[in-house]
Amino acid sequence: MDKKGTYLTRLTDWFSSGEIAHAGRWLFRFVLIGIIAGLGSILFHYLCELGVHFFLDALAGYRPGTPAGEHHLFSPTDTPFNRWILLFLPAAGGLISGWLVYTFAPEAEGHGTDAAIEAYHQKGGYIRGRVPIIKTITSAITLTTGGSGGREGPIAQIGAGFGSFLATKMNLSDRERRIMMAAGVGAGVGSIFRAPLAGALFAAEVLYRDPEFESDVIIPAGISSVVAYCIFCLVFGWGSLFDSPGFKFQNPLELGPYVVLAVVLVLTSIFYVKTFYGVTRLFRRFRIPNHIKPAIGGLITGIIGFFLPYTLAFGYGLAQKAIFNEVSISILFALAVGKILTTSFSIGSGGSGGVFGPSVVIGGAMGGVVGKLFHMIIPGVVTAPGTFVIVGMAGFFTAVSNTPISTIIFVSEMTNSYHLLLPSLLVCSICYLIAQRWTIYEKQVKNRVDSPAHAGEFMMDILQTMKVGDLMHLVKNVSHVREDMAFSQFKKIFSATKQHYFPVMNRENRFCGIFSSTDIREVIFTIHLEDLVVMRDIMVSDIIVTTPLEDLNTVLLKLTRKNIDALPVVEVDDHGVFVGLLYRRDVINHYNRVVQKMREPKDSPPS
Repeated sequence: MDKKGTYLTRLTDWFSSGEIAHAGRWLFRFVLIGIIAGLGSILFHYLCELGVHFFLDALAGYRPGTPAGEHHLFSPTDTPFNRWILLFLPAAGGLISGWLVYTFAPEAEGHGTDAAIEAYHQKGGYIRGRVPIIKTITSAITLTTGGSGGREGPIAQIGAGFGSFLATKMNLSDRERRIMMAAGVGAGVGSIFRAPLAGALFAAEVLYRDPEFESDVIIPAGISSVVAYCIFCLVFGWGSLFDSPGFKFQNPLELGPYVVLAVVLVLTSIFYVKTFYGVTRLFRRFRIPNHIKPAIGGLITGIIGFFLPYTLAFGYGLAQKAIFNEVSISILFALAVGKILTTSFSIGSGGSGGVFGPSVVIGGAMGGVVGKLFHMIIPGVVTAPGTFVIVGMAGFFTAVSNTPISTIIFVSEMTNSYHLLLPSLLVCSICYLIAQRWTIYEKQVKNRVDSPAHAGEFMMDILQTMKVGDLMHLVKNVSHVREDMAFSQFKKIFSATKQHYFPVMNRENRFCGIFSSTDIREVIFTIHLEDLVVMRDIMVSDIIVTTPLEDLNTVLLKLTRKNIDALPVVEVDDHGVFVGLLYRRDVINHYNRVVQKMREPKDSPPS
């Protein structure tokens, strides 16, 4: 047969094997998740615009700025700015949001990405169907009444919730549900921030503290993220979220100030994480109804906003201006510190919203501060402070989230500044190495070994790398009996030992059978049979054995299938030569010691 015929035959076999149908089903599912996530992003963005128009604008006369890639959907009102309404508005929003959350879906409190991470590792990807709905409504209320937070939390839960719902309705496995849930996270985040590639990578990277990706998630999340991004942009327009002047990195001397920026971002990130969870723990200790707590947090947020109104809501407008060097150092510093406080009180008190959005603003503001200072000191080296704003966005979120790779891509896509990849990589690497022990996502696990989602897989993988020969020091040299030994004689041996399994040897001293103390139960209480029964009558001759070359995964399978506690170890080439007994508990203890040794830190990064 010629090459063309061989190719056609293989192609026909592939079509008939059902693989294309299987791939088609999964493609349909991920596209469907992307469609729902995209529509959810559109709905949430519209709700936020509607809320800002009616609450902040019409009531308080406050019109927060927008990034270049977004515009207000409603014309501004003529309401004059009123700080006193702005003081109490976040409290009212917190009261409504708190009542909805704690009445219908308590797990929707806080920032939604952490809830999705927990569902992936601990709950088989399961999210209650009502959670995304409640999260959407409460987040829109929290953010548009002045609460500080990001849009990625609720959008992540919309996509994740639908992915989980779809997998549950289709009776898919936990693994498949986790993948579909994570694809929903990537789709939601990628669409709302107009960064589809980063959304897919973020969904795979944010699950772990170590620089590790969930490989099963990347392609599904990529498909869903592209679809969601296209749907969102068809309604609200194409392009990046922020605009930038087309910065380029051209001076290696600028790396020195970037190193200083990384240190500043790490210190700021530690302050942010400690403040956020300090406020969270404080409100959890308050002995008052839960639905009141977000109102108190909202009131404190309003007090801060009374003096620093630009720290309320999203804050993207000032970040956009900072990129073009249009904001003073004092305003940028106040924005960073104030945003940390308002976000901590808005969400840490039980309010609803994301933490990525505020992190972008905080990092950009601190980057602007450092960039403008260095521009004043060495203007010939730092010529454009706006580059520090963009790199600061990436570095700060890396420091608080342990997601260096996806964050670099995120900020590049969001700002259309791909020429700053080199300084971003430097700053993000330093931030990750120094700040790895602190994270805004408490539900992250260290790596795949520590994830309950992979517990069985890793046990199998590790056991397959170990051989019985590696455990020869644990193989027990036990007493054996002869096949022609009378049971009455064996009773004397049995009464003087704690041994549970007894190998049996034939006249040539070759291993021919085995029995346990359970097998002699019927005979031991029948005295008149003691001299008639020999050990050949009791032993099991169809024996399951192992050899020094067999892997421990196979050994455990044999032990569990027959529900026995030990396996006879025999020579590889001669199963009649008995070596000893390998007990199940020794195999498991050895596995636990190996895993514990793997988890011990080696050359830990400085902290």
